[in-house]
Amino acid sequence: MTQPANDTRDLVILGGGLVGMTLALAAAKRGMSSHVIDRADPAELTAEGFDDRATAISTASWHLFENIGIAAGLEQFACDIASIAVTDQNKPGRLDFQPGAGGGTLGRMFPNRRLRLALFEAAAQEPLINWIAKAHVTGRQRSEYGVAATLADGQKLKGRLMVAAEGRQSPTRDQAGIPIAKWDYKHRAIIAGLTHEKPHGNVAWEIFYPAGPFALLPLNDDADGTHRSSLVWTVSEADGAGVMKLGDRAFLAEIEKRMGGVLGQVKTVGHRSSWPLGFHHTAKITAERLVLVGDSAHGIHPIAGQGLNLGLRDVGALVEVLSDGARLGLDPGDAELLKRYETWRGLDSFMVALATDGLTRLFGVPGKTASAVRRLGMAAVQRTPMLKDFFMDEARGVSGDLPAILRA
Repeated sequence: MTQPANDTRDLVILGGGLVGMTLALAAAKRGMSSHVIDRADPAELTAEGFDDRATAISTASWHLFENIGIAAGLEQFACDIASIAVTDQNKPGRLDFQPGAGGGTLGRMFPNRRLRLALFEAAAQEPLINWIAKAHVTGRQRSEYGVAATLADGQKLKGRLMVAAEGRQSPTRDQAGIPIAKWDYKHRAIIAGLTHEKPHGNVAWEIFYPAGPFALLPLNDDADGTHRSSLVWTVSEADGAGVMKLGDRAFLAEIEKRMGGVLGQVKTVGHRSSWPLGFHHTAKITAERLVLVGDSAHGIHPIAGQGLNLGLRDVGALVEVLSDGARLGLDPGDAELLKRYETWRGLDSFMVALATDGLTRLFGVPGKTASAVRRLGMAAVQRTPMLKDFFMDEARGVSGDLPAILRA
């Protein structure tokens, strides 16, 4: 879509994935306009079979979807997480998280494809969003007066604040020279959809092995009543290629061995994909007329399923800071506004990143003694309602200083 040269918008959002497009829609609800520039083809991203991954959406993130108007269309695809069961290698000492009566769910599972479709369809109808897909950014300019992104076809899209929502390998972050701490876990996540004998009962299973967590996440049954779940199996980098090459029968045997019969016999396995796992966290999340959101700012282990939810908390905080500033007549790139966003999100995202990294390392310690100590700790938490409530609030994303758009 060609825009007039003088079409200066509030935001230039580089990256139109789940976080970037949610930001554009949330900003539009507060009257802010945006250019959203993404390299991908939306038709490919939403094609059947392109991405079999599913994502846990926390309670707070669901409130965000309600407040930007996409929840109603997504509801039919949601599979509630009624409880979470945590075990150390299926040994005695299981830890259960289940809200009390009236406590709601611990989140909702969605196929990634359905999330994308809902966001893309809403964005296409929003006049405050100029969405440019299949575009390659060849230049980024920031100054005290504004920002601009130059595309390969010569278009120059201008704005007042640049937002990097490009994911872990963010070129905008790197060009800005923002320092980043990172390390490789030398693990891969093997992801696949499963059909199985027993109903999952809306329970999400997290079974920890020294090589990494083995998660079974509930999905809606097929139309014919076939029971379905999403598998996220962490293996060592050295074993990843071999696991991916296993035939279906051998793969099923391996996962059934680790499941401990919780879902009965596994009948079929869908398309397998694998993703390298690493940690990164930037030293800061702002620069002159620039903010980082989502994986551009922080990448964490999927052990607690909080990666996307952390990015959506960035979205909520940024939109609230900018809309508060707009009411005072402040420019979106105002340094004091960006400082408020930095203060609000910097500590929270860092603490979540540290917690997930610590869990990964804690459950990765091999040996019977380490396993026994972990199970003693889990048993203590199981008997302490206050601690369980704390962990459940963290999982639902309802703790801490929440932006208004993430509240009911």
